[in-house]
Amino acid sequence: MSKSVVIKRWFSIFTGDLFGGVNAAIIALPQALAFGVATGFGAGAGVWGAIILTFIAGIIGSKVPMISGITGPVAIVIASIMHALNQDISSVIFIIFIAGILQIILAMTKLSDIVKYVPYPVISGFMNGVGAIIIIMQLNPLFGLEPFSNTIESIKNLLLTLQFVNIQALGLGLLTLAIVFFTPKFINKILPSQIIALILCTLISVKFGMHVSRISEISAAFPEIVVPKTNLHDFITYFHYAVTLAIILSSETLLTGLVCNSITKTNIPARQLLIPQGIGNILCSFTGTLPGAAATMRTVAAIKTGATTKGASIISAIVLILCLSVFSNFVAQIPLPVLAGILIKIGYDILDLKLIKVIKYAPRDDLYVLLVVFVLTVFYNLIAAVGAGIVLAALLYAKRLADQTTLVQKEVIDPDIQDFEKGIEESYSHKIRVVHINGQFFFGSATQLVSHFDEILGTKYLILVYDSEAALDISAIFALEDIITRLRSQHIRLLLVIKNAQIHEQLEKHSVTAQIGECHIFYEELEAVNFAKQALQRCLHIEEEENK
Repeated sequence: MSKSVVIKRWFSIFTGDLFGGVNAAIIALPQALAFGVATGFGAGAGVWGAIILTFIAGIIGSKVPMISGITGPVAIVIASIMHALNQDISSVIFIIFIAGILQIILAMTKLSDIVKYVPYPVISGFMNGVGAIIIIMQLNPLFGLEPFSNTIESIKNLLLTLQFVNIQALGLGLLTLAIVFFTPKFINKILPSQIIALILCTLISVKFGMHVSRISEISAAFPEIVVPKTNLHDFITYFHYAVTLAIILSSETLLTGLVCNSITKTNIPARQLLIPQGIGNILCSFTGTLPGAAATMRTVAAIKTGATTKGASIISAIVLILCLSVFSNFVAQIPLPVLAGILIKIGYDILDLKLIKVIKYAPRDDLYVLLVVFVLTVFYNLIAAVGAGIVLAALLYAKRLADQTTLVQKEVIDPDIQDFEKGIEESYSHKIRVVHINGQFFFGSATQLVSHFDEILGTKYLILVYDSEAALDISAIFALEDIITRLRSQHIRLLLVIKNAQIHEQLEKHSVTAQIGECHIFYEELEAVNFAKQALQRCLHIEEEENK
C-alpha cells in the first residue's frame, strides 16, 4: 500500500471521528445540562460527568467510539437516591464510588452476559416506565414551578400546579417542545433540534427579560477532587443503592454495546465495555460529578456521522470542554423550562412506541409482564420492577412449556395374550400402556403430569417414555418418585424408557433407578414393550393354572 493511500485513509478516519465527535457532543450537551439539573447535582456536574466518562472510554475503552454520560434511567435512579437520602450529595457520591467498583467486578464475571437474556417485555416495560417518569417529573419545571420529588406527588398535585403556572415559563417550554418535536429531519441532521431550542429559547428569554428560573451558575473549571467518605456503616447502609445503580449503569452500557455490534459488525466483549465505564464512574465520584453509561443515541449519532474509532470519544470530550469554556456565560442563562421541554422530548423518545402498533397482536402473557414492569417502574422502584418482570416472565414461560408437555397414551394389544384377556373381568388391571412425555419434563410440567396419572392408572404395566434429551430438574426427579410411589401403591409395574445416557446417570445419582429396578429401565421402547408382554404372559399363565 502506497504512502499516499495510507495518508488518505488516515485522513478519512480522522475526519469521520472529528465530525462524529462534534455531532455527539452537540447532542450530549443539552442532555447533560438537563439531567444535571433534574437530579439536583447541578448542570455542571452533568456536563463534567459526560466529559470524564467519554474521555476515559476514548483512552482505555473499546476501539468503537463510546459516547458516554448520564442517561434517562441513570438520572431517574440518581434522583430517587437523592430523594431517599434527603439530598445528601456526599452519601450519593459514596454510592457512585461503590457502584463503579461493582461494575469492574461485574466485568470480571459471566453475569454481564445475562442482559442478552432479559425478555423484551421487561425491557419495553422498563423503558416505557422511565420515559413516563421523565415526562411526569418535568411537568412542574415546564410550568415554571419547583419539581416534586416523585411521580405520585407530581400526579396528585397536577390540578393544584395548574393554578400557579408561570405563563412566560410555559410559553418558553411550549416553544421548546414545538422545536424539538417538529423540526424537519433534514435540519435535524445538520443541527440537532435540542441545540436549536436551547440557543433560540435562551436568546428570546434574555432579549425580552423574561422572569423564569435559569441555570444561573456553571463553572468551566475542572471540578475539585473529593475523596468519598468511606466507613463500614455507610457501606452496609448504602450498598443496596450501589447495587441498583451499578446494574442500571452496566445494563445501559451493555445494551449500547449490542447496538454498536449490530451497526459496526464487530463483537465487543462485555469486559471492554464495563471496565472503562466503571473506572470513569469512580473518577466521577472523586470529582463530585454525575455517573453515566455508554449512551445509545449519542454513540449511534457519532457512528452514523462517520466515526469509526475511539478517537471520536476523545474529540467529543474536548468539544464539551470548549463549550463550557467559551459559552459558560450563555449556559448560565439557559431557562429551566427549556431544559424541561428537552427532557420531555427525551422521555418521549425513550417510550417504546413501536409496541403500540402491534399491541393487539402481542401475546397476553407478554402484555402482563410489560404492564407489571411499567407500573412498578413508575410508581415504586426500578430494580424491583425489572426483578418482578423477569420472575413473572420466567414463570409464564415455564407455564407455556408445561402446557406444551403432554401425555400420549397407546395400548399394546398382543394376539398371544388377547384370548387370555377375554376371560378376565373387564378392567384395565392387566393392560400394557405406553405413555410418552412429549416436551420437557421440568418443574413446571412435572406437577401437571403427576395429576394426569390418576386418569390412566388401572393398568398392569405402565411404560413411561421420556422422548426429550433435556436433563431433569430436581422437581421432575421428585415428581418421578411420586409417580413410582403411586403406581406401587396400586400394584402397577413401571418401566422407564430413557434415550439419553446422561439422564440415566442422573437417575442413578438420585437413587431413582434403585426404586424402579435397574432391569425396568430401557433405552429402547420396543425392549420395554417386549419385556412387559413376556411378563404379562407369564402372569396370565400362572393365573390360568391356578383357576384350573
